[in-house]
Amino acid sequence: MIVGVGIDVVDVERFMATLERTPRLRDRLFTTEERGLPPASLAARFAAKEAIAKALGAPGGMSWQDCTVERVPGGAPVVHVRASVAQRAAELGVRTWHLSISHDAGIASAMVVAEG
Repeated sequence: MIVGVGIDVVDVERFMATLERTPRLRDRLFTTEERGLPPASLAARFAAKEAIAKALGAPGGMSWQDCTVERVPGGAPVVHVRASVAQRAAELGVRTWHLSISHDAGIASAMVVAEG
């Protein structure tokens, strides 16, 4: 059963300009494993986290640090949730995440399906 669906699109250049203007934002949005990624990958991770939040009903109180998107060479990206994001997912009965991310021509996008 589909519990939620989320989608988000990010302008890579504008997103990176925001990170440069607000240096601590990178630490707030991304886990240690994600912070060193190239700009397009960072924007795609942000789009993925936004899509995940939307699939969960965008409740307040969730931390960006409680969600990590891992790249699997040759496979689909993997979503890891913990703490506040895992709690909300459990409340809704989410057991599986289906995530697709892409970046091209200065745009990063993500689409997620939360399945229960």
